Amino acid sequence: MAKKSYPLRINEDVIAAMQRWADDDLRSLNAQIEYVLRDSLVKSGRVKLVQKMITAVEAVDDDNEGDDK
Repeated sequence: MAKKSYPLRINEDVIAAMQRWADDDLRSLNAQIEYVLRDSLVKSGRVKLVQKMITAVEAVDDDNEGDDK
C-alpha cells in the first residue's frame, strides 16, 4: 500500500493525548493516528474491513451494499 504525506495541524492537547495512547499501544504517533482514522472509517461504513486486523481498507461500493463477499 502506497503512503502519501499530509501536513496536519492539530491542537497540542489532542496530539499529546494521541501520543500517550500511542505509547500505551506501543505504536508510533503516526501509526496511532492512522489506526484511529482507519477504525473510524470501518465503523462508519465508509470502507470495508479487508482483513481481521485493519491493515488495508477498500472503498464501499454503494451498489452492492449489504452483499457479503
